[in-house]
Parts: sequence; structure tokens; C-alpha cells
Amino acid sequence: MILLDGKKISEEVKQEIAQEVNQMVASGQKRPNLAVIMVGDEGASATYVASKIKTCREVGFDSTDIHYPASVTEEEVLQKIRKINTDPTIDGLIVQLPLPKHISESKVIETIDYRKDVDGFHPINTGRMAMGLPSYLPATPAGIIEMLRRYNIETDGKNCVVLGRSNIVGTPISLLMSRKANPGNATVTICHSRTQNLKAVCAQADILIVAIGQPEFVTADMVKPGAVVIDVGIHRMPSTETKSGFKLKGDVKFDEVAPKSSYITPVPGGVGLMTIICLLQNTLLAAQKKIYP
Repeated sequence: MILLDGKKISEEVKQEIAQEVNQMVASGQKRPNLAVIMVGDEGASATYVASKIKTCREVGFDSTDIHYPASVTEEEVLQKIRKINTDPTIDGLIVQLPLPKHISESKVIETIDYRKDVDGFHPINTGRMAMGLPSYLPATPAGIIEMLRRYNIETDGKNCVVLGRSNIVGTPISLLMSRKANPGNATVTICHSRTQNLKAVCAQADILIVAIGQPEFVTADMVKPGAVVIDVGIHRMPSTETKSGFKLKGDVKFDEVAPKSSYITPVPGGVGLMTIICLLQNTLLAAQKKIYP
């Protein structure tokens, strides 16, 4: 069993991005600038935003951090997005999800200029990805693809099962794994809450990608010996093993599944670190006008 080390890969990619930024600045171009809008004070979101801002600094990006109270109106957020859309100093924009219930996530996503949508959630980017056209890829699926590529994991002709059908992870990774590319060319099955014989379907997977949002849902009897297991889940669970009283767990019961796997992502230290890095890769592409001139 080999651990897919998100920390190792993310450090490699950070160095590559930083080198490109140095070359841009040396040639007289401005530094890439990522704007992050956060609404409210939800703990996990605040931690994630802080990590994004910190990583921006590490690779030499500028960042614009915008924080609204949970009581902010939907229109005020939309007006800010429209202003950023026309700001030439800002290359990429993300709005941290989830949002308070009185703000429409779909309206927010569709208001972002697709050329600055480095989260890859805008319908234009989603549609272009589905058609195999150049676009900003959603960061978590892009991070999974990057891991598979850097570990030279064979995907061609493999049976890939994706557990979960969200627009953020499940659906886009199923498209990326089935496209004519490397990594790609897999035969993909998407499983969800209505899937019959779920254990049997998962146990046929050469590559099992788990993004179901339930802690330790996948157990050893659901995994084929020698399978590649990608765990996208992250949950803060009570624990007597740590000083904090909490421990991060994934959607996969790691201790059971790891011995059966050929490769597996740990939680933490796996896919989560790759998500932020791929967000920065998209921002670099935006600054360089490589997707949308």
C-alpha cells in the first residue's frame, strides 16, 4: 500500500507556481491576484479561507480578502462581485461556500465573470469542461487528477466508481475520468443514495473515488483488493486520542481499507491540500490569460 501524499505533491506544485510568478514579475507583469469573499463566521470556512490566503503569499500572489457578516444582503454581495468582475487588478474570484440561506448560491456563482471563476463552478466553465474545451477545472476534481498523474497511476480502461454525485466533486470527476486524456479513459460508474447493491458495485472498482459526505462510510468489504482509493471526505470527529478532543476522519474507514489498497489518500494530508493548490493553478492561468485571452 502506497500513501498518495497530498502534502508532498502540493509542495512540488507550489514551487512550480512560485517560479512562474517570479518569471512574470521579472518580465514586468503584475503578480496574480486572488479575491476571496466570505460571508459569516463559520469555523471551517474561516480556516479554509485563511489557508488559501496563506498559500497565496507563499507562491507570491497578491490576495484580496473580503469578509461580510452573515446578515449582509444578497444584493450587496452581488454588487461586490460585479465590481470585482470589472476590476483589472483582480484575476480570480471565489466566494466561499456554504452561504447563509438567504443568499442564493446559484445566483452568486452565475454572477461571477466566468473568466475569473477560478473555482470552476460557473455554468460556462462546467459546460466547457463537459465538452472537453479549455476551462477552469473545479479545484478538488483537478487535485485528484493531478495526484493520479504525478503518481503515474494507470487509468486507461480501468473501472472507476465515483461515490457521490455533487456538482462540486462527484459529477465533474466522473467527467474528467471518462474523458479522452491521461489521466482519463476510464469506464465510470456514479453511485449515490438510490444505487442498488452499492457494496457490490464499489467492490468492482479498480479506482474508487469517495465523496459521499459520511464519515467512514466505506469499509473493507466495499473495496476490491489492490484498488486505488481516493477519499475526498473530511469530518471533525470527537476523539479521546488527541489533546484537542477531535480527530479528522474521511469518508473511508482508513485502518480497514488501507491494507487492501494499492494506493490510498490519507485524511488529513490527501486531497484537501491539492484543492487549494489547484485553485491557485487556475488563478495563475487567469493571470496569464491562458484559458480566456
